[in-house]
Amino acid sequence: TSTYRGGLPKKVKRVRGKGRSYRARKAEIVREMVSGGFRLDLFLETARLARSTYYYQLKQLDGLDKDKELKTEIQAIYNDHKGNYGYRRITLELRNRGFVVNHKKVQRLMKLLGLTTRIRRKRKYSSYQGEIGKKAENLIQCQFEGSKPMEKCYTDVTEFTIPTTSPNLEQVKVMLEQAFTEKYYENTILHSDQDWQYQHDSYHRFLESKGIQPSMSRKGNSPDNGMMESFFGILKSEMFYCYEKSFQSLEDLEKAIVNYIDYYNNKRIKVKLKGLSPVQYRTKSFG
Repeated sequence: TSTYRGGLPKKVKRVRGKGRSYRARKAEIVREMVSGGFRLDLFLETARLARSTYYYQLKQLDGLDKDKELKTEIQAIYNDHKGNYGYRRITLELRNRGFVVNHKKVQRLMKLLGLTTRIRRKRKYSSYQGEIGKKAENLIQCQFEGSKPMEKCYTDVTEFTIPTTSPNLEQVKVMLEQAFTEKYYENTILHSDQDWQYQHDSYHRFLESKGIQPSMSRKGNSPDNGMMESFFGILKSEMFYCYEKSFQSLEDLEKAIVNYIDYYNNKRIKVKLKGLSPVQYRTKSFG
């Protein structure tokens, strides 16, 4: 006969079933030990489980899971977006996939599955060096709406801390050349903060040559540039922070950023856009 003294074995305490209730986990431990030859009554007493509760929990564990398909889909969405979707966006994505489900149920099932959203880290970069060049008036004034594409554009500089390079004027020049490929732009505004790159004479000469109106936020008061700063915060939180060691070169980082921007525009849904990605929302709006 098998005998056992003391509490539940430490090794068995690390039981599978993350997200299950405490009683369900204890019932599964007891069943595992009993199947190994230990006495049921002894382990029920040790686990402080009533016999009726034990059999009820086993029935629940062995019973048909009516939410199995939904939980599988929730897990898949969570994995596809690398843990960056909370229950609200997962609910919207489920609805996009044809599921009719309440956000509270999604929240409960995510808790059962042990799925938690990654906490967004906030770390703001600034390259402001004082008034060292040309500034511009704020033409946005919190009026973000535009009547056509390329009417109101935004730019900002951020830093990814890897031991290869740092933000410089050449990067801003390349950005301008890639973003504004037309010969001339009419009624187009490019808004920025007052970082030194945007005060540089070459920056203003380029905008003038294209007919683009420069616009700048006041120092220390940048709600008009908040969208760009918010995007950089999201980008870093979702594809850079905690993954820094995976970027072995600047080329690796550049490729990851390009891939993320494609993902952000085409696949990453937003609650404010009613469960659509930016491209989907724009296509629907202009369609």
